[in-house]
Amino acid sequence: MRTTTTSRTDSRTVLIAILTAVVAGVLFGIGLGLSGMGRPTKVLAFLDVSGAWDPSLAFVMAGAIGVHSLAVVVAKRRERTALGGVFHWPKPARVDKALLVGAAVFGVGWGLGGFCPGPALLGAASGNATSIVFVVAMLAGMIARHVSARRAAAATAGTS
Repeated sequence: MRTTTTSRTDSRTVLIAILTAVVAGVLFGIGLGLSGMGRPTKVLAFLDVSGAWDPSLAFVMAGAIGVHSLAVVVAKRRERTALGGVFHWPKPARVDKALLVGAAVFGVGWGLGGFCPGPALLGAASGNATSIVFVVAMLAGMIARHVSARRAAAATAGTS
């Protein structure tokens, strides 16, 4: 009997977590849509500092950083998440070659395509062909990186 109660509680927690993620994603998508940040032309106009520069992305970023900073302050005062889980705070890490290369690839992709992952997913969900191509390429890059990291780890483990 105890197993049934535990599994029912676990299922309910998972469902609440999924619903919370869906609501957060929908709110994020609405925010992108209302701010115009789902349009690559808006992002490219922000990056065009020598032409018709549009600083609105800076205001969106500043607002997001402010909200996130407040959320971190509140979360760090808590023992557990709102759903009872544990926090997984990042550990300080060195700035290394992999981080710099990853940041450069992300930045170049953002500058060339006018997309970062959130707006790209928004565009793909709305059926925009350019967004769909970008998301497919992004996923291919993520898979390639994952496969590469696993192979490197296996090679390192094999030589130890």
